[in-house]
Amino acid sequence: MSELTLIVLAAGVGSRFGGVKQMATVDDTGHTLIDYSIFDACRAGFGRIICVVTPQLEPDFHERVGRRIARHADLVYAHQTLDALPPGYDVPDGRVKPWGTAQAVLVAIPQVDGPFATINADDFYGQSSYEKMATFLGTTSSDHAMIGYRLTNTLSPSGTVSRGVCQVGDDGYLVDIHERTALKATEGGATDADGTFYPADTLVSMNFWGFRADAAQAFRDGFPAFLDGASSATSEYYLPDVARQLIPRVRVIPTSEAWLGVTYSDDLPAVRQRLAELVEAGVYPPELWP
Repeated sequence: MSELTLIVLAAGVGSRFGGVKQMATVDDTGHTLIDYSIFDACRAGFGRIICVVTPQLEPDFHERVGRRIARHADLVYAHQTLDALPPGYDVPDGRVKPWGTAQAVLVAIPQVDGPFATINADDFYGQSSYEKMATFLGTTSSDHAMIGYRLTNTLSPSGTVSRGVCQVGDDGYLVDIHERTALKATEGGATDADGTFYPADTLVSMNFWGFRADAAQAFRDGFPAFLDGASSATSEYYLPDVARQLIPRVRVIPTSEAWLGVTYSDDLPAVRQRLAELVEAGVYPPELWP
């Protein structure tokens, strides 16, 4: 079987965080959340790491993060750019940012050989989530998968967050998913910008997807369709757009792990404190990449 690949989506500029949040250090040793994610992925059995960055970000990213990881993992880069478009398409007037998370995966796919998983660079998913995904992708099933988090475990006290709200069938397979971009913690759950309430135990996507190799064609086919229907210069090609095309072959794997992330700069102190507790408990060594 081909090796498991992890695609790390690291091209975002972190507007809500107020800087390049992927570079934020989250402990006294200088690690970022990417360090913890890749450490968890490697010990779960992922053999290749593809970091999707902008060409401008790669030198700084490699100097501050990639250099130490590359000593311990098969680390390569893929570039997400505004003009990485299918033949016959041009960048429309007014477009200034790349095309979203599904395009980020699409630019990495040429370097993938076999099953692969995707994560956000600025999210912490928890050790057991990687173990569950690696175990699933290591089976002979033809299904794809998503790690499903309880909504209450993914909210930020600092402001709204974007989450893929899932409808899951009794058989544990994804029925539908919709991106909600302004979820705010409220009593018993969260409320979206339009006032829709979601209970605390609603399963949501944090972009931790697992795909078989044949999903590559769905990413390729979906991009022109998205571009043809894009309604504005800021429309984005999201990972759930692709996952929806793969229903009913997407299994939802629930996790009890609690999310950590740096959506906002005010999130950093709590992230640092929780990671320090995990190091103290022996879940992580003080130095991830000796």
